[in-house]
Amino acid sequence: MKYKSLIGIMLFASVMQGKDIKTHESGTLLQMESVQCGFDENSGKSITGELLGTDSAHKKTHALLCQEYVVQSEKITYRIRPRDEKHPALLPVGERAQFRMDKDKMKLRVEDMDDKEREYQVVSMKPRSDAGTK
Repeated sequence: MKYKSLIGIMLFASVMQGKDIKTHESGTLLQMESVQCGFDENSGKSITGELLGTDSAHKKTHALLCQEYVVQSEKITYRIRPRDEKHPALLPVGERAQFRMDKDKMKLRVEDMDDKEREYQVVSMKPRSDAGTK
């Protein structure tokens, strides 16, 4: 009986030890820019115009803008964009944020805002030139 409980405890401990603990890094939201991220086309055709043949094939095109943030951590400067393009949250520039990398995306949260973790696409990463001086 003692051996069964000892084996059970050892198996439980080995499983718990193998689980990765997700740690967050800390960084500062330095700036937000609106960058061009695509185009939207409107053909200008209507149903009545199609039926009567009065609409021309004139297309209206305008550029779509996306929010792009600069997040500076201790060693790396990241440029990120929200993955939810329809309802992006406006982040407070100049505030501290916690983030972690999950495969190909960054999961970021701002404590002073609502402490909700949001997904961002990493556009670029650049090592800080002043990171070695600290």
